[in-house]
Amino acid sequence: MKSLSKNILILSIAILFSTSLALPQTNRTVAVTFDDLPTVSQFGELAVRQQITKDLLAHVTKAGVPAIGFVNERKLYKDDKLIDSEVALLQQWIDAGLELGNHTYSHRSLHNIPLEDYLADIAKGEPITDKLLRNAGMKLRYFRHPFLHTGLTIETKSGVSKYLKEHGYTIAPVSIDNADYIFAAAYDKAKIKGDEALRKRIAEAYIPYMEAKTEYWERQSVRLFGREIAQTLLIHANSINAELFGDLAKMFKNRGYEFVTLEEALKDEAYRLPDEFTGRAGISWIHRWVLARDRSLLVEDEPFVPEFVMEASGFDSQ
Repeated sequence: MKSLSKNILILSIAILFSTSLALPQTNRTVAVTFDDLPTVSQFGELAVRQQITKDLLAHVTKAGVPAIGFVNERKLYKDDKLIDSEVALLQQWIDAGLELGNHTYSHRSLHNIPLEDYLADIAKGEPITDKLLRNAGMKLRYFRHPFLHTGLTIETKSGVSKYLKEHGYTIAPVSIDNADYIFAAAYDKAKIKGDEALRKRIAEAYIPYMEAKTEYWERQSVRLFGREIAQTLLIHANSINAELFGDLAKMFKNRGYEFVTLEEALKDEAYRLPDEFTGRAGISWIHRWVLARDRSLLVEDEPFVPEFVMEASGFDSQ
C-alpha cells in the first residue's frame, strides 16, 4: 500500500511537471507567515515584546503584506494565569487586519510526544486565538507544525491530518524554509553582550542570506516543476525582522514578487500534492516532493548561515 501510494505521488508530480512546462511564466507571488507569536526574544521584558510587535506590524502594514501569524498560546500565560498584556499583542495583529493561526499551545515536537498528547496540544492552543478572530468576524482555519515536524510514520501523519480536517484546519506548508531564527538569536545575543559592531554585521548579512535562500528555492521549484510555484515564506516574530522586515519586503518586491494571502498561495496546484515525508528533519515542502519523486532533482547548493552568525547564535547546526 505504501509503495502504491508513493507511485501515485510520483505520477502526480510528473503530471504537474509536464503540464507546467507548457504554461507561461506568471508573476511571482509569496505568502508571508510568521511563527511563534506573540514574539520570540532573548529578552524577557514586556516592553521588548511590545516594541517588536509595534515595529514588525508597522513594516508589514507599510509594505502591504497580508501576513498570517501562528500562535503558541502558552506564551499568553504566566503561572497558569492569562496575561492581558500578552493577549493585547495578538490583538494588534487583528487590528492591523491580519490573520492568526494555531501553532499548538506549547510548541512541542510531534517526534517527541504521543499522538494523543500532540492533538491535545493543538486543541489547547486555540481558545484565545479563536476568540480574537471570531470577534473580528474571522475564523481560525490554519495550523502549522512546530519545527515543521510532521510525523515519523504515515500512521502518525494521517492521525494529525484526520484531526485537523475534522476540526476545520488546513495545514500551512512552507516552501521558502530558512534559518532566520539563527540570525535572530545571534542578533539578540550581540545586543546582550553590548557588541554593536557584531550586531550590525549580523544585520548586514541577513537580507543577502534571505535573498540567496529565496533564489535557491526558486531554482529548486523550477527543477521539480518546470516553473516557480506560489511561494510560502516562514519567518518569525523576532527583533531582527522587527527591524529589517521593510528591507526584506523590498528585496522580494525587487525580485518581482507580489504579496498574497496564504489562502491565495495554496490555490497553486503544487500544494495539492500529498506530503508523505517521514524523516526527522523539518524541511520545505519542495524538498519533501523532490525526495518523493527523484532525489537526483535535488539542487545541492543550498545557502548556509555564515559561520560568524552561527558562532554568535550559540546553535550547533542549522
